[in-house]
This record gives sequence, structure tokens and C-alpha cells, in this order.
Amino acid sequence: MARKVFYSFHFANDFWRTQQVRNMGALEGQALCTPNAWEEIKRKGSDSIERWIDTNLFGKSCVVVLVGSETASRPWVLREIVKGWDAGKGVVGIRINKLLGTDGRPSVEGANPFDKIGFGQGGKLSSIVQLVTPGGADSKAVYASISGGIEAWIESAISTRNRY
Repeated sequence: MARKVFYSFHFANDFWRTQQVRNMGALEGQALCTPNAWEEIKRKGSDSIERWIDTNLFGKSCVVVLVGSETASRPWVLREIVKGWDAGKGVVGIRINKLLGTDGRPSVEGANPFDKIGFGQGGKLSSIVQLVTPGGADSKAVYASISGGIEAWIESAISTRNRY
């Protein structure tokens, strides 16, 4: 049975890349939020976004952070990571910058979002949570790497979270 996961990503910058991962079919993610639906949620304010996050995290076993060039600077992504971790869910990051965007090109590698979240006595969540850099020199190879590894990375993240 496919794991139910919550995908966290920078919507405006990486929506196209994230759809490639979602379409692999190995996992069951939250319902697709279209650009128009996301704009409507944002227009209603912070409380609306918090409710959307809570609703979509419910029943999921892992937060999969799809990390592009600007993901680590997105406050709602950081909030989703914290909410997922605090709710006892596994958390894993997967770099998607080498997947092609709508312009047919990859993007630059972004910072590790887990470096921005504290853990324990002055530590960082990045000391515990894995940020996977998929193998491959081009988009097709990276896609194959993600497709072949994502289920194991999620299982590892859930196992890690269960130890803390």
C-alpha cells in the first residue's frame, strides 16, 4: 500500500517540477492544489493557510519537502516542516533543481531548509533529517533516481522520526 505523504514546496517556483515527482505514482499525496486554488487560500490570509496545512497533513505519515532553488527561504514551507515534525511525521527533503521546469531548463541548487529549523539544545533539524541529492547528470537520470529511491527515503524518514 502506498504511503500517504504531504508534499511541501515553493509553489510559484517549483510547481512544474513537483508535479513530475507527484506523477511517479509510488505515493499518495494530498489532493492537487491548483494555482487558482492556492491563490484563493492565500487571499483569505494566514489562518486560512494554517487550516489548509493542518487539513492536508492529517492522515499523512511523512512530509516530503521538494527542494528547489528558493525553497529554504519560504516561510510556509518551514512552517509545514515544523508542523509535520511536531505531529510525529517523518520528514525528508529531496532536491528537485535538476528536474526541468516549464522553461525546459533545470535551476540552481538551493539551500538546505532544515538548516533553518532549530532542534534540541542549539542544534539544527538538518543534523537529523536527510536532504537527498538524487544521482544523475541530467533531468532524466535524476527523475529515475527519485523514482527508484523515494519510497526508501520516506521509510527511512519515518524510522528516523520514530527514534526521536
